[in-house]
Amino acid sequence: MAGNSQRRNRRTSNKKGMQVGSGGQRRKGLEGKGPTPKAEDRKKHKANRLANAKAKHALARRPAPRRGGSKGTSEMVVGRNPVYEALRDGVPAITLYVQQYIDNDERVREILQLAGERGKVNLMEAPRAELDRMTNGLNHQGVVLQVPPYEYAHPQDLLDAAYDNHEEPMVVALDGVTDPRNLGAIVRSVSAFGGHGVVVPERRAAGMTAGAWKSSAGTAARTPVSRVTNLTRALEEYKKAGVTVVGLAADGEHKVEDLEQLAGPVCIVIGGEGKGLGRLVGETCDYRVRISMPGGAESLNAGVAAGIVLYETARRRK
Repeated sequence: MAGNSQRRNRRTSNKKGMQVGSGGQRRKGLEGKGPTPKAEDRKKHKANRLANAKAKHALARRPAPRRGGSKGTSEMVVGRNPVYEALRDGVPAITLYVQQYIDNDERVREILQLAGERGKVNLMEAPRAELDRMTNGLNHQGVVLQVPPYEYAHPQDLLDAAYDNHEEPMVVALDGVTDPRNLGAIVRSVSAFGGHGVVVPERRAAGMTAGAWKSSAGTAARTPVSRVTNLTRALEEYKKAGVTVVGLAADGEHKVEDLEQLAGPVCIVIGGEGKGLGRLVGETCDYRVRISMPGGAESLNAGVAAGIVLYETARRRK
């Protein structure tokens, strides 16, 4: 018996010691890494960018309720052709004034027909002297159309509308664009490419006049325009809310097609005709971009330039 025990001990002692196990590592490796994180929790995902931007916007949001933006002034459109075109193109109107005993020619009949089709335009007959007084002696040709004051939005309302639709803001700000036709064309482009509004300064800039309405081809009715006292301050507020401010400049450091930030919350700043971006506005921008022009042109019309950048921004968001 003793001999058998000794042989078993010798066999045991010939082993190289205790076997080292995996410590459960193999089992843990087979268990997986758990459920896939939500889209808004994954870095570089569009939903993550949107969630972060919404959080910044919520922190910067004013606690007091807004009462809307400022109002423009009432405007008079004078002359038979301008009045006809304003009514035809959907420019808002309050009252149509027609001179007493006016020659009822074909254009006057067309004006009266368009006003009647609107249904909400008051028709008033007035003596010539009264129309002269209302228009400060302009050649009104016996017809005057009163356009109501434009109700401007608050700049933060543009961001709110985007986030309420679960979209990243795309806003255009204009620095010294003085031609109402350019403003209207830019409003039209913002609407066409899914933007959320336009910001304009109060001074030395075009407002939403009848001319701007006409150039917008009706899109001004659904694309809000905000008017601010200080454009630089408004852009700073946008930056605090997580919006990237991109200025368009002929000598910009970046090409518009290379700027990845256009895919996120962005405010695109367009400079005035001939002068471009002002110094303070340019310094406020996070990036300054240029449009590549192989043809050698020095600059583009503000409305055309805005359309190009908006197209590139919309393309990146598909």
